[in-house]
Amino acid sequence: MPIRVYNTKHACKEEFQPIRPGQVSIYCCGPTTYNHIHLGNARPLVVFDTIRRYFMWRGWQVKYVQNFTDVDDRIIRQAIAENSDAKSIAEKYIAAFFADTADLRLLPADANPKVTEHIPEIIALVEQIMAKGHAYEAQGDVYFDVRSLASYGELSGRDIDDLRAGARVEVGDIKRDPLDFALWKAAKPGEISWDSPWGKGRPGWHIECSAMSGKYLGDAFDIHGGGVDLVFPHHENELAQSRAAGYEFARYWLHNGFITVNEEKMSKSVGNFFLLKDILAKFPADVVRYYLLATHYRSPVDFADDKLAAAGRSLERIRNSHALLLEAKQRAQTGEPRLLDAVAQARESFIAAMDDDFNTALAISVVFDFCRESNTYVAAGEPVMADVEAALALFADFDAVLAMIIPKEKAGPGIENELLDLILEIRGAARARKDWAAADLIRDRLKDLGVAIEDTAQGARWKRL
Repeated sequence: MPIRVYNTKHACKEEFQPIRPGQVSIYCCGPTTYNHIHLGNARPLVVFDTIRRYFMWRGWQVKYVQNFTDVDDRIIRQAIAENSDAKSIAEKYIAAFFADTADLRLLPADANPKVTEHIPEIIALVEQIMAKGHAYEAQGDVYFDVRSLASYGELSGRDIDDLRAGARVEVGDIKRDPLDFALWKAAKPGEISWDSPWGKGRPGWHIECSAMSGKYLGDAFDIHGGGVDLVFPHHENELAQSRAAGYEFARYWLHNGFITVNEEKMSKSVGNFFLLKDILAKFPADVVRYYLLATHYRSPVDFADDKLAAAGRSLERIRNSHALLLEAKQRAQTGEPRLLDAVAQARESFIAAMDDDFNTALAISVVFDFCRESNTYVAAGEPVMADVEAALALFADFDAVLAMIIPKEKAGPGIENELLDLILEIRGAARARKDWAAADLIRDRLKDLGVAIEDTAQGARWKRL
């Protein structure tokens, strides 16, 4: 059956028809790198990673691009606050992004373009928009002329006259219309800037995604993803400037719902946000991923510690069913299969759920239904190898899409990273009390297991040989 997606542009579900048969191109808006990401930022990462995984599991080739905004007013303000510079701040929080998300099982993007590395492409696109009469220069700034594009508002469904009535012109504003938005900003003293036909400056926020998606995915691509908060003005403006340049841009616009706290949007500006790294210090990454996928991606998710704890218990029930099957495999015999119909039905129901606008909530309920089937089967005794292998293959299929069903084994010679850290602490305590024999014994035995301890001026650390 065909995959159906909810297209924000048309406010309805549509059959997904890619530009190139069997191939999917996806552009997902990434973070502005001025701080650690919070849980609300993490939701689109997990959502669109799962959508990507599902396409791949169904046999499609996927090209996935996620950008980093590494020059922005907020980055400049953070640089001032940290007595640093914009480039250093962006690099710091891009590294933090990868560290914070390392355990979420996100597939690496095919490209992670940065604004600062695509200034020529951005300038060329601005010039193209100006040449077509949709932008103008004013005192070193370049603004998009919203009134020049009749289709403005087509993504968000907003009427330009209603928007105009609610806007106001600030004193000294050099824009022709308060709705016009900056494609290029003239440099201010001390700010990071680049040479351009309009003088030194830097890109506006919206132009970056049009330029970078065009470079990596072409003038038309399949899916543009992001949070629902980006529909207006960011994605509306992206679409407008790309259309003004003569490009089709994205065919399908998918947006995930907010994460709320007491039913209010989680946001740094509101101050009710929880950093992902702090949440992951309390809850395993797979539990966080389960929590984010247990609700349909377009619906809001309300944050609370007890809800994450409940997610952990639910995930453990699934994993217990998987573990029972692994145990059953050790004693399985040949015989007449009794579970194959249930396996086939579960796979079919899982596909139907995901085909319906990537309904992970329904897909997870299918997983639970099959867990009950498999638990009953194992409890009945006399497992048949064909049944058990088919059931385990189904769990592997579930995990290929949801990426949190089967516990992930960490690399190494059978030793968990956390255990190694604990052993290092024990050795450090032995050294502190000058028990050199115990410290040396720990070092030597770990070396035999393929783990080396290095004593440095900053403290001891381990590495695998």
